[in-house]
Amino acid sequence: MNAPWVVLKFGGASVATAAGWDAVARLVRRRREQGVRPIVVHSAVAGVTDQLEALIELARREEHAILERELGDRHRQLAREMNISDPDGCLGPELENLAQLLRGIALTGEAGYRARVKVLALGERLAGRLGAAALELKGMGISPVNPAKLLRATARDWASERDSMLHAVCAHDPDPEAAALLESLSGVPLTQGYIARNAQGEEVLLGRGGSDVSAAALAASIGARRLEIWTDVPGIFSADPREISGARLLRRLSYAEAQEIATSGGGVLHPLSIAPLRDSRIGMTVRSTLHPELSGTAVGPAEESDSAQVKAVMLRSGVPLVSLETLGMWRRVGFLKEVFTCFGDLGLSVDLVSTSESNVTVTLDTDPEVLTPALMDRLRSQLERIGQVTITTNTSVVTLVGRRIRAVLHEVGPALEAFREQPIHLLSQAASDLNISFVVEPAQARRLAQRLHGRLIVPDDGDELFGPAWEELTQAAPVAPASADAPWWAERRGKLLKLAEERGATYAYSLGRVAAQAERLKGLESIDRVYYAIKANSNPGVLRRVRDCGLEFECVSPGEVGLLRELFPEHEPARILFTPNFAARSEYAEALEAGVQLTVDNVGVLRDWPDLFAGSDLFLRLDPGVGRGLHRHVRTAGVHSKFGVPLFEVQRAAEAAAAAGARVIGLHAHMGSGVMDPGAWAPIAETLLECLEHFPDARVVNLGGGLGVPQHGGEQGLDLAELDTNLARCRENAPRKLEFWLEPGRYVVAEAGVLLARVTQVKGKSGARYVGVETGMNSLIRPALYGSYHEVHNLTRLEEPATRLVNVVGPICESGDVLARDRMLPECREGDVLLFANAGAYGRVMASNYNLREPAAEEVIE
Repeated sequence: MNAPWVVLKFGGASVATAAGWDAVARLVRRRREQGVRPIVVHSAVAGVTDQLEALIELARREEHAILERELGDRHRQLAREMNISDPDGCLGPELENLAQLLRGIALTGEAGYRARVKVLALGERLAGRLGAAALELKGMGISPVNPAKLLRATARDWASERDSMLHAVCAHDPDPEAAALLESLSGVPLTQGYIARNAQGEEVLLGRGGSDVSAAALAASIGARRLEIWTDVPGIFSADPREISGARLLRRLSYAEAQEIATSGGGVLHPLSIAPLRDSRIGMTVRSTLHPELSGTAVGPAEESDSAQVKAVMLRSGVPLVSLETLGMWRRVGFLKEVFTCFGDLGLSVDLVSTSESNVTVTLDTDPEVLTPALMDRLRSQLERIGQVTITTNTSVVTLVGRRIRAVLHEVGPALEAFREQPIHLLSQAASDLNISFVVEPAQARRLAQRLHGRLIVPDDGDELFGPAWEELTQAAPVAPASADAPWWAERRGKLLKLAEERGATYAYSLGRVAAQAERLKGLESIDRVYYAIKANSNPGVLRRVRDCGLEFECVSPGEVGLLRELFPEHEPARILFTPNFAARSEYAEALEAGVQLTVDNVGVLRDWPDLFAGSDLFLRLDPGVGRGLHRHVRTAGVHSKFGVPLFEVQRAAEAAAAAGARVIGLHAHMGSGVMDPGAWAPIAETLLECLEHFPDARVVNLGGGLGVPQHGGEQGLDLAELDTNLARCRENAPRKLEFWLEPGRYVVAEAGVLLARVTQVKGKSGARYVGVETGMNSLIRPALYGSYHEVHNLTRLEEPATRLVNVVGPICESGDVLARDRMLPECREGDVLLFANAGAYGRVMASNYNLREPAAEEVIE
């Protein structure tokens, strides 16, 4: 009797390097030694399918030559790294085929579905050429197999031609012909995912991520013993570790649970890869190609258990939400059929559904490239024949996945308390009791997911379900104080340790870092003047350095204005911006008397206090209508924000200012804080420029601040060069000569500041570990208030590896006094100094004496 088959599937990252193919060879050899017959199924090299899709569009404009050459060079370079002696001979046939296909598209200017299939399939075929050659070089007998001879697409009468060709569904019933073909091969079968054949014998594609589906369908159709998914992560986790700290490896899942995680945004597995295995009762493991010693995640039949348990908190972004409101649906037979026919006729797949007596709200899970503005307009037009329609193109879905979810709903409530002011657009609970989903604003999703994960995913000691945290499995190297990439505080470690020993909890600010950030801002050619928003950090030493760097100051209170005038009595008052909101009349009067530049953001004060503003030169703060930022409380525009004159009142504001005898000499808008999109300011500028027609005396456009800084190590910073380019284009379109101003705060000081605090106690509690420090939310309230993230380092043991997953907490008598959740740190001991990075903004200025505990002191460092 022949040995059983085992299907080994390798993803794009696994086959993108010579080291990855070395790992493939080791695993194939190991499986043969274990007495099973391996079949290798692989993807295209990571990123290549994206390049091929781009090439199709470029070829239609005859602009594909450069990218085509880059794609070929990338594969040839990989071939050389794999010691393939003749890269051109190995890859030439497929690259020539690609060239011919692109020439055809360029000639016609069109790319039909069949042409797209042929082009996109070449990513897998190029990788297959490399893989076969590399494995042969390692002494393995390899038998390449055309995947279209192994996998069959099922006919779907309702599917469009596009779906049938580019998003086919693979059959997984027993296939004697495929089994016989594999049995006839002398070497290890090597084939590709993503590609199948239809009933007419044409090649079709299984959609993005289709290699998982290919491997699962093949395993089922030939009765393999198991499927092994080898990828670039150690398994399936309780959350996306890129989004949620403390995500835990899931050691085992049922088919149904794995399916729910995959469809809820898990990302590791394709949702359609589960059904073939479930139907054939074939087990699956998900493991890391480069770390095969890790056991990964096992997926199989459900275990008998009556206990309720949340196993994962998943997050999906960019989800469209459609809401239909009508009183005509009450007791109306066939109403929902009429509604869903509108979606079906347009080929739109509905995911979550919620109904009431007068409302139907759904989310869509159709591929994003299908959801064009034109298609959404057609949907709106059809639905408006039934009722009032609201379409929100970008929401996020947070989903709890597990077993008997209804039984843990009482634990969900406390995690939602912090979101009582936030809109939850839709709540959906599965009839299978496997999940519950919340549709929320994108800016709130990560925070909600983190809170739910922290409350519901609490492993016990010796837990058999939850394995190590992502941070434990991917331990980062300790910060090297002497390295070129070391942060400023690592270089000043000795001084900071001495400071903490002498003064206890302390904010330390690097004036050199403040100056470096100020210089970056001064280098913006599109900006005439940069104001520093002193509410971010009003330490006198910091303010002196900011002034020395040539920045001006923006204030939001008389106290801030008074501090500046005390520190810099010679500073010209007119170069201080004062931007109050909902302040007393006396504050406006004091500002005008002092000669500082006043900003008004309410038509009412111009109308009600005309004598106060007579003869004054004012700035007017407008609400551009859309807020941006890390959190709702730092988004300072939009209907739910208290700031600014709404655009529909601009004409009235101009009339009120004129009636009061005031001149509006500048327009101002501020969208929020922590914005990382360099394109975000240009639309604000364009909005203000459009409003200039109402204010003939305006000579300044103040774009506010909100410039973000990275929160996590390895994140890219804000691209100031692109921001500069975008604003330069706006200036070119200005109707008259203007100055552009910015008023950042956090960008100038956040990375310049750290909070130092000594460890007081360490405690373990049912699998969780807590490290207590001498100060808490009385010094740094941002994690509790905004869910902000600050990297934490044990400064005392900076060179030691991080081996413990801990929560860092303070001494304040509040359950919310948590400074950092699920962080990897070295073993901490009483007296160790912990450092909280990126704490220079909105730290000490928001501190309090809550619990009658003094907040951290401050110290500046040259």
